[in-house]
Amino acid sequence: MYGNPVGFGTGSVLKTWLDSAKNYIEVTKPRSVFLLVFTALVTMFIAAAEYGMSTTVLIKSLLAITLACSGVNAVSCYVDRDIDAIMERTRHRPIPSGRIAPPVKALVWGLAQFFAALGIAATLNIASFLCIFLGMLGYVGIYSLLFKRKTAWNIILGGFSGGLPALFGWTAVTGGVEVLPLLIFLLVVLWIPNHIWNLAIFYKDDYRNVGVPMLPVVCDTRKTLLYILMTVLAMFALSIGIYFTGVMGGLYLATAIICGVAVTAGNVYLLFAPDRNKAWFLYKLSSPYLFLLFLAMMIDLKV
Repeated sequence: MYGNPVGFGTGSVLKTWLDSAKNYIEVTKPRSVFLLVFTALVTMFIAAAEYGMSTTVLIKSLLAITLACSGVNAVSCYVDRDIDAIMERTRHRPIPSGRIAPPVKALVWGLAQFFAALGIAATLNIASFLCIFLGMLGYVGIYSLLFKRKTAWNIILGGFSGGLPALFGWTAVTGGVEVLPLLIFLLVVLWIPNHIWNLAIFYKDDYRNVGVPMLPVVCDTRKTLLYILMTVLAMFALSIGIYFTGVMGGLYLATAIICGVAVTAGNVYLLFAPDRNKAWFLYKLSSPYLFLLFLAMMIDLKV
């Protein structure tokens, strides 16, 4: 007579399901997925301006690269679950906090997405399939499993995976590779040290405590900042060089110059006045830089 109303029980189940769904989305690092998928979308539109693109290819490509990035991130969270439980920055993630338990559920979730992405990419072309496959090999295999805990050059050795979504976008449309997508791929690869090493400067003690030899942990801070500045200068120069391929217009060039000067000036200042909070700011600035640069590429095509 006094049992729970049907609506109450249904509401509790729904809340539990939504909380669980939120955890499984969180373990894929959705902000990272968004930025990587956006780089793929931009190169797809650049390629489509010259070669054309069907709606089917657009949908398949976006689905494949989203599942691939999401799956790879989930698998990497499973691989790093032991150190994530110790580090202040990561201990609240779904696996170390116990919100996804046992952890193997995250591994299955990530692998299911990755293999689905491979299957979809296979229906596009072999080049797209290889981009997806190499993304998992680079980020999880080379970076997370082989080198992350062994060498300070881990992100250099495995960082090529970060540029593969941009390369995938081009191959999904054309089935091949040309100079322009390779330059854009390299641009993202050069962006990664500024992004990761400035983060590692801020969380240097975190990485030291778990025995991960990120460059700021094993190298003098000024030398680390010099290495960062070198990659930033190369990235800045390459962003200007992309303009001279003749595909983008003046808006892209202005964006590349303004954003490049801002990021370069920030890193020069940090080199002469090292400070972990400034490094954190430059880490936070790096993602908007890449987003704005790729946005300018997309909207300022010479078609």
